[in-house]
Amino acid sequence: MAPAVIITAGSRKYGGVKLAIEKEKKQKIISDYKEHPKDTGSASVQAAILTERINQLGEHFKAHKKDHHSRRGLLGMVGRRRRLLNYLKKEDNKKYQEVLTKLNLRK
Repeated sequence: MAPAVIITAGSRKYGGVKLAIEKEKKQKIISDYKEHPKDTGSASVQAAILTERINQLGEHFKAHKKDHHSRRGLLGMVGRRRRLLNYLKKEDNKKYQEVLTKLNLRK
């Protein structure tokens, strides 16, 4: 397996901020939330990956309070996660409750 490549922003303005989740971390999230052996795109997996990215951006905003462009992206991710969770709630309420508990989300 090739080592993970972390993409960072090149300018000094962003100070080498990680723009993506590390490969190993993403694989661990997928393995924790998958519904079958080849699952990489179910609603629960997507919601878990979005939650990780949202948490990373939360840390980013502690250092970069005026980064409004990334804040807009964060709001889009929160909305996408909300829609995925609403779909999961409608289709499989038990799985929805499990995912909320594992992700430590309120609702």
